[in-house]
Amino acid sequence: MATLKDKVVIVTGGTSGIGAALVAAALAQGAKVATCARNPEKLQNVSSPDRLFCFKADVSKETECKAFIDAVNAKWGDADVLINNAGISMRALFEDTELSVIRELMDVNFWGTVYCTKYALPGLLKQKGVVVGVSSIAGYRGLPGRSGYSASKFAMQGFLEALRTELLNTGVHVMWVSPGFTASNIRNVARTSDGTAQAETPLDEAKLMTSEQCAGIILDAIEKRKRTIVMTGQGKLVVWLNKFFPALSDKLIYKHFLNEPNSPLKKYEG
Repeated sequence: MATLKDKVVIVTGGTSGIGAALVAAALAQGAKVATCARNPEKLQNVSSPDRLFCFKADVSKETECKAFIDAVNAKWGDADVLINNAGISMRALFEDTELSVIRELMDVNFWGTVYCTKYALPGLLKQKGVVVGVSSIAGYRGLPGRSGYSASKFAMQGFLEALRTELLNTGVHVMWVSPGFTASNIRNVARTSDGTAQAETPLDEAKLMTSEQCAGIILDAIEKRKRTIVMTGQGKLVVWLNKFFPALSDKLIYKHFLNEPNSPLKKYEG
């Protein structure tokens, strides 16, 4: 895809962080952008309102995903690009986590991707378009204190890999990107053990890749139809270590997350 000008681009979860940056970047390239969120009014004041379509939908609900895709089709026709970006995270030990929290993460991160892709696929097949999953390093390497998040991202990547193989000769390209730690609101709204928002971040957000940088990398990868993108040197190192030195990776990952502020792992340190 040489350019996004006049292409129909769908971005789920476009009101903050990477999603909002993707919406802005796609609009800047001349795309017609549709986004859904639980609070779409947050995007009503962005530039190019004539090329932005906001729809209220919760991607964890199949009927709302279908309604969103149907509304996009009615407004602009078939999508050229679907970016499954909507997602939530968590931080709590599995021992302490209510199962409803893990179910919510699977519903949003995994099923949201499945639902939107299912209903957008007929149009994407006609357009020979691109399906994207915004995944995470947690989709390659299970992270302590993020069991539900890791499970949802592993599931997303497995689904997309299977779909990519199924569609190999159709002209539709399927890919996923793993941003690593990126400055966004995801850690502030990450779920705690009982499902409430964490309301804080254990990271120094100022030192992380910006959402705008991340969005630029994603759109470039879409244009070049990359298979996968793992961003940041730290992310690449984690994936490499886990592949070739998994036992060492266990120890290093444990130590890293033990040392984060208010780490839930400290419960097991006596």
